[in-house]
Amino acid sequence: MFNLVLGVLGIAGIVYISLCGWLWLAQRNLMYLPSPILETTPSAFGLVYQDVRIPIDAEQGGHLHGWWLPADQHTDLTFLYLHGNAGNVSSNLGKAMALRSLGAAVLVIDYRGYGLSSGPFPREQQLYEDAWSAWQFLHREKGVAPQHLVIYGHSLGGAIGIDLASRIPNLAGLIVEGTFTSMADMATLSQYNRWFPVRQLLTQRFNSIAKVEGLKMPTLYLHGLADASVPVTMGEMLYQASEEPKSLWLVANADHNDLTTWAGDEFSQRLQEFLQDHVLAQR
Repeated sequence: MFNLVLGVLGIAGIVYISLCGWLWLAQRNLMYLPSPILETTPSAFGLVYQDVRIPIDAEQGGHLHGWWLPADQHTDLTFLYLHGNAGNVSSNLGKAMALRSLGAAVLVIDYRGYGLSSGPFPREQQLYEDAWSAWQFLHREKGVAPQHLVIYGHSLGGAIGIDLASRIPNLAGLIVEGTFTSMADMATLSQYNRWFPVRQLLTQRFNSIAKVEGLKMPTLYLHGLADASVPVTMGEMLYQASEEPKSLWLVANADHNDLTTWAGDEFSQRLQEFLQDHVLAQR
């Protein structure tokens, strides 16, 4: 009987370790949900745009696909829009259009592994490299100076945007929507945390809470009070850990992907106030 119990425990241990190994290997496929199919383009909305291919400033090379939406008036303000973990640029066109309506030019990109961008499948450091390559494109090809650039990141794009902002001196501003404090904090909220040591198994960390403390630009945090994907408390923690000047706007009834719908016209008003008070006023 003792040997039988040992045998059962040994098999259970092997199964558990195997499941931990699977989770360690599969976590990127659980986090990143790219789509290769573009559902629409800016031309469907009558917008003038440029289809761009951005070379990667990294050893492995490749390119990013994106859309450059020039401003329809004379302005030197530019937004770099970084989308979340799912879809591609076409499923995020609405937010890019909302930013362009503020009178600024907008670059929206797909990370490698998303849309028409080259591979390989996404990973954390690679996403940071992609954002940096997008910034280099704006700086070199479009003549955008740091003090004229505002980074806007939603969800995972917010974590990528925070990292990029921490590496660009004199950045005009940063807007972060529905973003988590760290992937480790998110993992502890997942179903896997009940059975597995998820913090120890993580390879994709996105430790934004440690990075925002060093940000030196005006920052606006947006979060839906009904966000069922990323708790609103995480947005509040990022805001509290950031230095001034900073602002926090919590949108009533808004979930993770419908903040602009619930915000309505106030979305443009709030962003205009942020730009006027903290970005344009500093020039």
